Amino acid sequence: MITRRLFIGSGVAASFVLPAHAVPQMRAVQPLVILDPGHGGKDPGAIGVSGTYEKHIALAAALELQRQLRAAGKMRVELTRSTDVFIPLPERVGIAQRKGAALFVSMHADALTDHSVRGASVYTLGDHATDSQTALLATRENSADRFAVGGIGSTSPDVARILASLVREETRAGSARMAQQMVGSLAQDTRLLQNPSRQAGFMVLKAADIPSVLVEMGFMSNPQDEASLRQGAHRAKVAGAMKRAIESYFAALPNA
Repeated sequence: MITRRLFIGSGVAASFVLPAHAVPQMRAVQPLVILDPGHGGKDPGAIGVSGTYEKHIALAAALELQRQLRAAGKMRVELTRSTDVFIPLPERVGIAQRKGAALFVSMHADALTDHSVRGASVYTLGDHATDSQTALLATRENSADRFAVGGIGSTSPDVARILASLVREETRAGSARMAQQMVGSLAQDTRLLQNPSRQAGFMVLKAADIPSVLVEMGFMSNPQDEASLRQGAHRAKVAGAMKRAIESYFAALPNA
């Protein structure tokens, strides 16, 4: 029971009692993290050297990361897809925007023509790719919308540049901080590419108001990476590193 005093004028006060359940509880709303398992449905993504589909690896890893984050109880977590379905690139971003996400993390395991390249890497949005390898990755990922009807895959370069220029500086800064946290945390538990923090014009990172990163957990084109990502224990380790990074990102925010 909670006692309240109500002042009704001229210094006169009346006391009354409320049951505890009748008093509104002020609770801070937990931030929402949207995890985006790449590809899905008719879009398999990269196909590993032994036939593993990227779409399956991305979903399994995202579900594990969701489990770990929810178990910690510090934030809300949702996926753009929780089953093997195709979702166009703009719709993935749209889901995060409609739900009011505080962070967007896209999860992938791509392929390169050079099968010797292996290791995780983290990408943020950039008007220009940091290197030719990253440019090829962005082109490959952006072409996922060839499976969609009327997708933004046909967007002109001029429009794409305009869209990129609309990204707010604070969003870019938040994405950069998240990438830094992610690289540092992944480095503790898994192999990284040389210069693992990179930039390119990934369509899925173009939410103007949501800090966003794309994590390549490894390369399906590399036999060691593919074999590791097929193992639940390895995916759990990668998810654990990503969880630490996400928690550190939010803990460092001024209003955390």
